[in-house]
Amino acid sequence: MSDLKEFKLPDVGEGLTEADIVRWHVKPGDTVTVNQIIVEIETAKAVVELPSPYAGTVASLLVPEGQTADVGTPIIAVDTSPDGGQAAGAPPVAAGASPVAAGAPPVAEALQPVAGSADLIPAGPGMTASEPGMTGSPAPKAERQAVLVGYGVKLGAATRRPRKVTPGQVGHGNERPSAAGPALAKPPVRKMARDLGVDLAGLIGSGPNGSITRNDVQQAAALTLAEPVPAQGLVNAAPARTAAAREERIPIRGVRKHTAAAVAASAFAAPHVTEFLQIDITETMTATARLRALPEFADLRVSPLLLVARAVIVAAGRHPMINASWDEAAQEIVVKRYVNLGIAAATDRGLVVPNIKDAHALTLPELAGALARLAETARAGKATPADLAGGTISITNVGVFGVDTGTPILPAGQAAILAFGQVKDAPWVVNGELAVRKVCTLALSFDHRLVDGDLGSAVLRDVGAMLTDPLRILAWS
Repeated sequence: MSDLKEFKLPDVGEGLTEADIVRWHVKPGDTVTVNQIIVEIETAKAVVELPSPYAGTVASLLVPEGQTADVGTPIIAVDTSPDGGQAAGAPPVAAGASPVAAGAPPVAEALQPVAGSADLIPAGPGMTASEPGMTGSPAPKAERQAVLVGYGVKLGAATRRPRKVTPGQVGHGNERPSAAGPALAKPPVRKMARDLGVDLAGLIGSGPNGSITRNDVQQAAALTLAEPVPAQGLVNAAPARTAAAREERIPIRGVRKHTAAAVAASAFAAPHVTEFLQIDITETMTATARLRALPEFADLRVSPLLLVARAVIVAAGRHPMINASWDEAAQEIVVKRYVNLGIAAATDRGLVVPNIKDAHALTLPELAGALARLAETARAGKATPADLAGGTISITNVGVFGVDTGTPILPAGQAAILAFGQVKDAPWVVNGELAVRKVCTLALSFDHRLVDGDLGSAVLRDVGAMLTDPLRILAWS
């Protein structure tokens, strides 16, 4: 007799209300154990692995891949009876469940998940989920911490297993799975390919580990449009191809949805003021080069952003109101006596602003290490909700995009964000004479409800003074 238990989508942190089902790791009929990772979801802030709270046999997948589910919605049913429904055979897939999940290949051919990312690596022909080149042996399981259901924390860095590649399947310096296996692409890319009529199996991906990107699909669609159309198919084929090339519809989900809501709320809730300051940053560039030569920074990446970050931290200590937030409900201004420094990062999933907790308490080498880890985590798509929550003041390095400055929108709940523009050679007056110096433009956006113009100007001047003469960082710390 079956005993079905439904696992409802949990709130994985920060009061999130919904998530996208990115990838099921199980299919109906599979046996699961408690804390076994069964699904990857993408919230508004991060990709998270969910473990099973039940042991038994998967009865049905209630929400298909690519669909958005509200928190509290049942997403999977597990038969927890002693026989696990085995006597009656694997139960059918629930209505609306993903046909891909229903017809998923056996474990030896299944897609292998990579923690913290929607990228997937197909197992090579004749291979199990064990070490490359081995067959018939079970895959070593990565050790996991005992955690609350909904987080699925994995110890250690995730590694990607090499795949077998057939000759002629290498493009753009990346490997592709063999033609016999499924194409390596994220759900939004697969949807785009379907909309444009592009066969993923015929593409060579230019993304990480040979994954197929949006650009690959768009280029393939453009090439299809450029090909001559047979006379007998001209009437029916031409209009559809023209429409596909002129428009593209992308579902608003995940980070993009969260970012849109956050910036809209911030822009209309907090009256923004942005001030600009152009500075001579030559001495900061010199100091950066000298720091790289010190043994304390031998294994660390040192860039001008390190000193910009330290300058912002020092300025926040000198002017605490810039490191505050406006509590509308309590009608209070909350002044933070600590600095959780946010760093805006452009990722494949969209803009995220993870923060370095208690950055004010770090030494300069420790801050350099924290910046490097933050960047690596964000680029890999592994920033957790905890990484993204609790920021008090932020920096956006728009200079890496080759622009002079911008007018950044405040992250929700923060009073200020500094934009650091590109560093370039420019004429500058030094001691009454014209010289070529390293120059950049700073822009500080702040919430005018709690930061007046004189305070915002004082903070911007202080940051500029410290970057013009880095010794001031020591003097004012």
